[in-house]
Amino acid sequence: MLSACTSVLVAEGWHVVLPSRRYAPIPTTPGGTGTGRALWVAADWSDPAGLARRARRALGAPAELLVAWVRHEHRAAVLHEVAPLLERGAPIVEVHGSAAAVLSEGYPEPVLPDHPTQQVVLGFVPVGRTSRRLSHEEISDGILAAVRRALADKPPAVRQVGEPRPWSNAMS
Repeated sequence: MLSACTSVLVAEGWHVVLPSRRYAPIPTTPGGTGTGRALWVAADWSDPAGLARRARRALGAPAELLVAWVRHEHRAAVLHEVAPLLERGAPIVEVHGSAAAVLSEGYPEPVLPDHPTQQVVLGFVPVGRTSRRLSHEEISDGILAAVRRALADKPPAVRQVGEPRPWSNAMS
């Protein structure tokens, strides 16, 4: 779902390691520097140590940025396990699915407080009296905006992409 965002980063010269449950080749974007690359590593979120070992091998050096979209139940364990792979103070972009977009409960706290963290909370797009899920492009655009904010050393913030869960307002 983040292939468009990843393609932009690769075109800008980033070495991107993509932990994912399924392999999906990343298309190259014309006009890039030609020095970036994307490497897929198998991700089993229930095995954070194994994921960190595979990511360490693929990285080859400390990571300058982490974009993490990990299910809530595995989020803390995975982020704590990959934290040693990050440069000191490297920015993090945490992506949260639509279940986190219930404003009455507040947004999740960043997992790694020693790293400036931008958070992206995915929601829905209103369509008349109903709503639809965000498109891959809308998701990538929102995450890429948070990446830009992180790389510009902007203060940590929460970016809501789309509207909160449609039923969260109806039940208030």
